[in-house]
Amino acid sequence: QVRLVESGGGLVQTGGSLRLSCAASGLTFSSYLEGWFRRAPGKEREFVAAISRSDGSTTYADSVKGRFTISRDNAKNTVYLEMNSLKPEDTAVYYCAASNLPWITATSSRYNYWGQGTQVTVSS
Repeated sequence: QVRLVESGGGLVQTGGSLRLSCAASGLTFSSYLEGWFRRAPGKEREFVAAISRSDGSTTYADSVKGRFTISRDNAKNTVYLEMNSLKPEDTAVYYCAASNLPWITATSSRYNYWGQGTQVTVSS
């Protein structure tokens, strides 16, 4: 059974930082593209960042570029999202997801597995 478990969310002030983690089990982690998505209150789920299976290639949504960094540790079956210079508009539930596609995608429907999400709240 595949499980993705996010952690690290919380309440932070504008300008602050958080580091999200997503621990994967039940799959060959290094064979999966990993992504982070978020859903803000009253909005559709949106792509945040993704990292390739092995060469470390990354892609980011324009709204987070330069502030967020995605990384992975295949030895620990974990993907991370370092979030800096947080803004109130970053407030959302953040989800990690895994895809068996061999290339990076920002399309949520191409991801096979999803975590339950972790809440990030940025106060103004």
